[in-house]
Amino acid sequence: MATECEAWLNANPVEADDLSDSFLSGDEERGVVRKVDNEINGNWIAAPTSSIHEARVKAKAKRRLRKNSSRDSGRGDSLSDNGDSTRGPLVPPTSPKGKLLDRRSRMGKGRGLPKKGGAGGKGVWGPPGEVYDLEEVDVKDPNYDEDQENCVYETVVLPLDEKDFEKTVTPIVQEYFEHGDTSEVAELLAELNLGHMRSGVPMLAVSLALEAKASHRELTSRLLSDLCGRVLSLRDVETAFHKLLRELPDLVLDTPGAPQLVGQFIARAVRDEILSKSYIESYKGKVDCEHARAALDRATVLLKMSRGGLRIDNLWGLGGGQRPVTQLIKEVNLLLKEYLLSGDVVEAERCLRELEVPHFHHEFVYEAIVMVLESKGDKIFKMVLQLLKFLWESSVITVDQMRRGYQRVYMEIAEINIDVPCAYAVLEQFVEKSFSAGIIDKRMRDLCPSRGRKRFVSEGDGGRLKLESY
Repeated sequence: MATECEAWLNANPVEADDLSDSFLSGDEERGVVRKVDNEINGNWIAAPTSSIHEARVKAKAKRRLRKNSSRDSGRGDSLSDNGDSTRGPLVPPTSPKGKLLDRRSRMGKGRGLPKKGGAGGKGVWGPPGEVYDLEEVDVKDPNYDEDQENCVYETVVLPLDEKDFEKTVTPIVQEYFEHGDTSEVAELLAELNLGHMRSGVPMLAVSLALEAKASHRELTSRLLSDLCGRVLSLRDVETAFHKLLRELPDLVLDTPGAPQLVGQFIARAVRDEILSKSYIESYKGKVDCEHARAALDRATVLLKMSRGGLRIDNLWGLGGGQRPVTQLIKEVNLLLKEYLLSGDVVEAERCLRELEVPHFHHEFVYEAIVMVLESKGDKIFKMVLQLLKFLWESSVITVDQMRRGYQRVYMEIAEINIDVPCAYAVLEQFVEKSFSAGIIDKRMRDLCPSRGRKRFVSEGDGGRLKLESY
């Protein structure tokens, strides 16, 4: 049997390529075209090997693209001309949040431009650069109303009632006492709808000023004068003072001197021409309240004194920081002279507080010590020491102001000694007593200057004078 097969093979030789088990040989992979005999329906045909190879490669690439299309849609995979898969530039995959904000069409169509030209989306009023014109009213619109074309829309501020008025205006007046700008108060009041409460502004301002300082009362008088004609009328001011006269019995409970103060406000208002000159005369014989009568009498007296030369426009005086230094020095000297005559330390303290110049108290200490140096006897010495001790213990004069007052005396003692020969000795005694009373500390006592005395030859200095030590 073996001999027969060998003989058949020798008669019919088979090429080596036909012995390969694979469908395609190495030549086919290199693109060599050769004929392969295939039997189809019993007929043998020759098929091109290169076309079959290209079909298989393209089918494989399509399957891979369909598999990875949803996962790698943003990576830029594509097919080349020969069917190979090429990878474009790496693009990071978009997150779900990024897809929500993406305005490109999700239908897979178009050129990838934003929808509606960028005018779509929440909070967008149109594409960039678009200018809107006035919308023309459509007369044929079923919602068209002819009466709305001539409507004028304005902001309506409700009038203030009594409770809201006091809560709103009181902070404005109190803040005015700090900055003193009447224009700002006028602007704030103009924004409010005061209505029938307009006359309550002068009344509220005066009521607050009665419990404040003299400088605040001066500011209140200026405020009423500046507001009249801008926010208030003459009638509003008269109505306000009429209400104040009626409520004086209640105001006296909190401020015992309210009748005199209200009378001064009335006299100042008449002087500023925001009250008529016949205002006081209109109450003659019509006032039953003793407090109102006292206020009107005070105003009448002040107006009569103004004819004799009294300046009512400076009735309340100026604030501490607004007065010139020369005027403050005169008032300090008057205060000390009145104290030396009366000896009332409480009254002296009250007058010093009313000056409203805590930064100028060193001048008070300086003038007090100078009076001691220029005086004769121990009476003024003891009274001034008692006054400084009282003001120190009551914290009216601070440590810094007390120290500055003594330092000023130390610096000028040489000039004072020209007029007062014994000034050095008196100053040493006063400083020692002040240290004993606790007014100054040991360091300030040691800084007190002392004048040297003449030494004789017997003391070994050759007759030279000892220099002054400070």
